[in-house]
Amino acid sequence: MKGTEADKAADFANYFCSYAYLYHQKQMLMDHVRMQAYYSAIMQNKQLFQGKVILDVGTGSGVLAIWAAQAGAAKVYAVEYTDMAAHAKALVEANGLGDIVEVMQSSVEELELPCKVDIIVSEWMGYILLRESMLDSLIRARNKFLSPDGSMFPSHATLYFSLITNEDDRLNRSNEYYSAMNDWNKFVIEMKEYYNVNMSVFEQPYEKEQSDYYIFSSLWTELRVENLVGQPVVIKHLDINTCTIEDAECVPVTPFSISVPYPIRVSGFASWFTVDFAGSAHNPTTNRVTLSTGPEVGYTHWGQQVFYTKDCMDCQPDSKISGTVALVRQEKNKRLYDLQLVHALDDGEPTKAKYEIP
Repeated sequence: MKGTEADKAADFANYFCSYAYLYHQKQMLMDHVRMQAYYSAIMQNKQLFQGKVILDVGTGSGVLAIWAAQAGAAKVYAVEYTDMAAHAKALVEANGLGDIVEVMQSSVEELELPCKVDIIVSEWMGYILLRESMLDSLIRARNKFLSPDGSMFPSHATLYFSLITNEDDRLNRSNEYYSAMNDWNKFVIEMKEYYNVNMSVFEQPYEKEQSDYYIFSSLWTELRVENLVGQPVVIKHLDINTCTIEDAECVPVTPFSISVPYPIRVSGFASWFTVDFAGSAHNPTTNRVTLSTGPEVGYTHWGQQVFYTKDCMDCQPDSKISGTVALVRQEKNKRLYDLQLVHALDDGEPTKAKYEIP
C-alpha cells in the first residue's frame, strides 16, 4: 500500500485487520478446494521447489510457506503485513521448519530481501478475482524480487461471466426491496399525521439507498450447475508472470453475447474465476493444476458473485442476451469494485445498470 500514513492506516482498518484473526484464517484453511489445489500444485511439482528460494506473499498462517519447505525449498521468505505473522512464525517452529522458513512482518512495498527468488507463491485472489486489489502488491513483489527465469504460483487467472436462472432468490431480494419501500410509505404518513412533518422530500434518496442495497449490489452465492444458462464467456485473462499493474486494475468495457439454448426465465448474471499453476516459459510445471471457483466444484469461500436484474428476462430457444460488462475500482475505496453492465435481450432496448460489489 502506497500513500501517506493516514492512507495506510485507513487501508489497514478497511482491509488488512480482518486477516490478523485466526477465525478468518480458519475459514480459508477449511476451504478444501482451495487447499487441495495449492497442495497439489506444490507437491506434484517438487522439482521446481527443490533447492530453490521461495517468496510467499501474504503468508497468513504460513501454511503455503510450510508446504514449499516440505517440497524441498532451500529457503522460504514468508511475508505477512498483519500481526498474523507471529502466529505464522509459531506454526513454522512447531512444524520444525524454522531453519528454512523465515517469517517477515512487512508490507511488500517496504520489504527488502538479500537475493532474488525462484518462485513467488501467493493466495491473492479476492471475490470476483480482483476485489481487494492484492494483485497490485504481488506484481510489485514480482518486479522487484523474481529472478528472470522464475515462476509465479499461480501463473494464470481467468474471469468468467454467465447468465443464470435463480428466480426464487431474485424474487426474495425484490420482495425485500418492496417491503422496505412499503415501510417507508407508512413512515411518511405517520410522521405527517402524528408530528406534522412532511418527509416526502426524502423519498427519492431513500428509494435509491434501498434499490442500491437490495437490487444493485452483488451477492455472494453458492450456485449449482443447473443455475447456469448457456455457455459462460471469458471477460478477463491474466498471465501473472508478465501482467502489469495496469492490467490488474480493471476489466475494461468488454462485449459479450450469450445464446440461450432452451425456454428459460433468466434472473441475471454471475461471475467466478479459475487460476492455473502452469509455471513459466522457462520453468513450466510437470503437473498443471487448476483451482476453480465455479459452480461445478461445490463450496469455496469465494463462491460466485451474482448480479440480479431488476426484471427477469423470458427467453426462447436461440434467444441471445448481449451487451458490455466492465469492472472498475470504486473511488471511495480502491480495493473495491463496481460492475458496470449494459445488456439487451435480442433486439430489445438496452438496460444499463451499475452494481456495487461489497
